[in-house]
Amino acid sequence: MRDASADQPTPSPLTHFDAAGQAHMVDVGDKAVTRRLAIARGTIRMRAETLALIMGGNAKKGDVLGIARIAAIQAAKKTADLIPLCHPLALTRVAADFDTDPSLPGVHCTVRAETTGQTGVEMEALTAVQIGLLTIYDMCKAADRGMTITDVRLLEKQGGKSGQWSAAAP
Repeated sequence: MRDASADQPTPSPLTHFDAAGQAHMVDVGDKAVTRRLAIARGTIRMRAETLALIMGGNAKKGDVLGIARIAAIQAAKKTADLIPLCHPLALTRVAADFDTDPSLPGVHCTVRAETTGQTGVEMEALTAVQIGLLTIYDMCKAADRGMTITDVRLLEKQGGKSGQWSAAAP
């Protein structure tokens, strides 16, 4: 006798796929509204001369870190337009910080995104980091096409059913 359960699709541990393996937007309608926070970080490595241009305010296109900060904030707000299955969120705060690091040489970008809602803001924080760093690349590529964006990752998340999560130290 044949087992009928063998014909049934196995539920995926990936939430953006239904039991039949089809991509879908996760239903968050029954989730509790909680304060949600995510912190992400990434780095752009460059030549020392390029970092000196940024730090000295001598880049031809202007205030590199100021423009990158605005780009990161804007990117967080546009995440649902860029990532197909992300929910549009009403962000309550986005803060983008850039720290120059002559020992790399390069710049670290850390983004903190917050909302009160039914789903987290990890994608918003990660998107903001990437776009902030890409903006630095765009503004400085005439001086240094060899810049490298590295180590983009989620550092922390809070809120929702899963509570608090922190990345292990690298």
